[in-house]
Amino acid sequence: MATTTEPVVREDRNLKQSLGYWSLVATGIGSVIGSGWLFSAMYAAQSAGPASLIAWVIGGAVMLAVALVFAELGMVHPESGGLVRYPLYSNGRLAAAIVGWCMWVTYVGNPPTEAAGVVQYASSYIPGLYNGSRLTVIGILIAIVLMAVFVVINYFGVQIFARSNNIITAIKVFIPTTCVVMLLISGFDHSGGAGGPSNIAAGGGFAPYGMSAALGTIATAGMVFAYTGFRNIVELSGEVRNPRKDIPAALITTILATIVLYLALQLAFLFGVPQHLLGHGWSGVNFDSPFAQIAMLVGLSWLYWILIADSMISPSGSGIVFTAANARNVFGLSKNGFFPRWLAKVHQGSGVPRRALGFNFLLGILFLLPLPSWHSIVGVTGTLAAFTFSIGAISLLAFRRAGLSTRANRLPGMMIIAPIAFVISALVIYWVDWSELRLTIPIIVVGLIWYAVTYLVQHHGVGELVGGLWLVVYLAVLYAMSFIGTFGGKNLIPAPWDSVVVAAIALALYFWGVAAGSRYLTGRPDVVEDMRAQQAERGRGGEAPQQVAG
Repeated sequence: MATTTEPVVREDRNLKQSLGYWSLVATGIGSVIGSGWLFSAMYAAQSAGPASLIAWVIGGAVMLAVALVFAELGMVHPESGGLVRYPLYSNGRLAAAIVGWCMWVTYVGNPPTEAAGVVQYASSYIPGLYNGSRLTVIGILIAIVLMAVFVVINYFGVQIFARSNNIITAIKVFIPTTCVVMLLISGFDHSGGAGGPSNIAAGGGFAPYGMSAALGTIATAGMVFAYTGFRNIVELSGEVRNPRKDIPAALITTILATIVLYLALQLAFLFGVPQHLLGHGWSGVNFDSPFAQIAMLVGLSWLYWILIADSMISPSGSGIVFTAANARNVFGLSKNGFFPRWLAKVHQGSGVPRRALGFNFLLGILFLLPLPSWHSIVGVTGTLAAFTFSIGAISLLAFRRAGLSTRANRLPGMMIIAPIAFVISALVIYWVDWSELRLTIPIIVVGLIWYAVTYLVQHHGVGELVGGLWLVVYLAVLYAMSFIGTFGGKNLIPAPWDSVVVAAIALALYFWGVAAGSRYLTGRPDVVEDMRAQQAERGRGGEAPQQVAG
């Protein structure tokens, strides 16, 4: 059964409920403004040209819809590691295993991704760190040291993490904003050779590679990776003083602010590139340190050095937040029984799942060995991140039907927003080129094999499979449609009808998933009562401040 055992309840009580609105906003923005802003604009331009601006808007709209779904979940049932717990409550262990595994792989890949981003940028002034398209041995070792620093900052408590992150986030917002302003000015007056608005025509027009390229770049150029940090607010929801008020406010603030920032950064990149570099189109524009090198090319040497300094701050700040969030993921997966129970341990003094921190650090090192560059890691983890967005919409409706949410903790419009978020999440996955989407198949298979092991050892029962069968079909359909579709597939269904078919199938699977979740909870009143007991416990003791951070 999915009920929470008493020892695990005691471990949850060791978490410190000390985060407020500003700390949550800093957590969200600090996650979103990581290495993504340093590289995503270039990779998006390479793939889609100026049409990448549309991709940022679509990606941001998708993330806003998804964020609202998770906002209600965080209000209804605030729990650290909740993103891997909600599928367990609503649809059982099979669904929780698939989502939790994808979530963990995505998150455990973030600190090495951010560390790789730092080292890749540093290679512009420290030789021997980056060679061609990958880190050198020395570069990998430095990245590992940075990952260890992320762990140390999180080791001593959520309050230390929050206070340090607030300062880092303020710096992280100021520097990209300055970069945007200066490159746009350079572009409009063509100072230093910046191309400006005429770059759009010089590079082949607004959509030189077609609109399908712009859609595909949402997941593969780091856009999903860039936006997905908002979920860390929900990951820390068990440590929030006033989740009903602060979680939705912080999520909406984070998404809206970062949509504006990333659009501005993309425009600044498009206008800032010197026009003589567009001889082979946008696909031929390639920098090791995109914004810093553009600043130097257009004569803004002072901005170059500021960006080089920020190349250490922005990714490191994001890596610190994801290190905190993924420790809560492992904590939740351990409570689910998917990971060993000894990882579900919270240090009483610090309120931190320290064993989970160490576990993620060791596994994260492995990402740097086969995929030692920012773009190669993001190409896989960004797609896996999109897999995990869909389940929230299912859990939300299942919770409502089970009576777990009241009018006070329901957001308006979710009966429409939830299915839209589900369908668009499916389309984001489908729009990934088949050559990249298929790389996630072995990762999914490994997760399913590990679940099969836990199923046999723990004797879950057939009901746990039935509740999550729709999710297996969902993934199989997306892979099959990608194989025969127009995004790197066999082109058996012409565009845009292939996307229409995917949307229709996804909507049908949404209703199947909601129905399966409702039946699952109806057949397990002990799960519902256990969740209500946790809510009551939180209501009695969760609102008292403990040295408030933010």
